[in-house]
Amino acid sequence: PVLLSAAAVYIASSVIHMVLQWHRNDLRAVPDEAGVADALRPFAIPPGHYVIPHAADAKEMKSPDFAARSEAGPVAIFTVFPNRLFAMGGSLVQWFGYCLAVSGIAGFAAGVGLGPGTGFWTVFRAVSVTAFAGYAMGVFQSSIWWGRSWGFALRTAADGLIYAWITAAIFSWLWP
Repeated sequence: PVLLSAAAVYIASSVIHMVLQWHRNDLRAVPDEAGVADALRPFAIPPGHYVIPHAADAKEMKSPDFAARSEAGPVAIFTVFPNRLFAMGGSLVQWFGYCLAVSGIAGFAAGVGLGPGTGFWTVFRAVSVTAFAGYAMGVFQSSIWWGRSWGFALRTAADGLIYAWITAAIFSWLWP
């Protein structure tokens, strides 16, 4: 059930992202993308996660200088990737590994509390709750702390609910 549910979630996520495309507006273009890129290029910013303005500690966040930089803007959190075409292969492999991990943990959690012969809906509830936590709950932190839109979080949580139900259905079907 671990392998089968991970594969099913992987396929479902492909349908959600490539066919339904309800995440197509999760990322927006900046105005004058070329101009912004040209302005940033001379800094040769290494790959990583950044914030503007940056404060070294809580004391600096209370300073008039930090307040002025914040009010002048822009205020941004951004990620810089290596300069290359974005390759989906590595991310897709990691995503499948993550699906395996969530399915494995959900199956383990259900196995700890449920014995052989447990009914379909009891297994379904146990596995779906754990799988939902694995697929969806962490995304809300990105809205709370990093400014991702709540629409993004809710769409991603909806994905997680679908993935959890798929995982739970397969485990329930194959439960000993």
